[in-house]
Amino acid sequence: MSTLPIEDVLSSIREALNAGPNVLLTAPPGAGKTTHVPLALLDSPWLSNRKLLMLEPRRLAARAAAHRMADQLREPVGETVGYRMRFDTKIGLRTRLEVVTEGVLTRLLQEDPSLDAYGMVVFDEFHERSLQADLGLALCLEAQRLFRPDLRLLVMSATLNCGPVSELMGHAPLITCEGRLFPVETRYLDQPVSGRLDLAVVQHIRRSLANDNGSLLVFLPGMADIRRVERMLLESKLGPSIQIAPLHGELPQNMQDAAIRPAAPGSRKIVLATSIAETSLTIEGVRVVIDGGWLRIPRFDPRSGLTRLETIRVTRDSAEQRRGRAGRLEPGI
Repeated sequence: MSTLPIEDVLSSIREALNAGPNVLLTAPPGAGKTTHVPLALLDSPWLSNRKLLMLEPRRLAARAAAHRMADQLREPVGETVGYRMRFDTKIGLRTRLEVVTEGVLTRLLQEDPSLDAYGMVVFDEFHERSLQADLGLALCLEAQRLFRPDLRLLVMSATLNCGPVSELMGHAPLITCEGRLFPVETRYLDQPVSGRLDLAVVQHIRRSLANDNGSLLVFLPGMADIRRVERMLLESKLGPSIQIAPLHGELPQNMQDAAIRPAAPGSRKIVLATSIAETSLTIEGVRVVIDGGWLRIPRFDPRSGLTRLETIRVTRDSAEQRRGRAGRLEPGI
């Protein structure tokens, strides 16, 4: 395994979990928390031959994390490391680490409120704060209190305000990992004069292709924006060495997996993504991230009784997460 910033605090994490059941961990994007911490804890004595369960907020991130950890062990997914999600499960008799999505954790808690098969639950990217993740943590704390005082809980995040969560978890200790493996240069761009995000994004993509090295990851609000930018890039005839890959939640699994694979030798890739690529993903070869600065989210309208999509500015924390995609495997922009 390569040396990552998270390795400096692995011993502190082990000591804290030996001393008590609950721990919080904050580490910047690219520190290695998603793929290194669970593997480092697999042989802990307090697991008592039980499995380790890790919660990921998105299906794509869950699959990618499981594959990356299995690669580190030089095994296929479904051996030591597996994953579970709706309509897609890869686990076997030897699986000791299961990466699951939020709905699966809720179902496991419904089937067995004590989580007897598991010695630890890891909540990754907890700052994303969904209803199911919050419910899962509450039910795990309840299981710990009523049935399983030995159950370990680890909450991990890059940007979470940990004070309230620490208090909720019985004043759990906070472990902080400082530093990023590779530096990321930030360039602030002018607002588009035309007011059109798609035109501005295409302009900056072309400029980056001319002036910078490596593949590009471009964040756009939604599918319609991705289609418009993709069409404009195809019409501009960038050349056969440039691959364009959309990445959003409505794509079939094989196209999502293809989007996060590295570009073919001698080629560069432009990944046009929604916030699905914001956390827990490493796209090899990506050196440049272009952040459109907008996000499309569903919101309930009490006047109409319907849920509608709203386009909003990304938060500072989300912008930092997106920025972190550029410094995963080499210095980035």
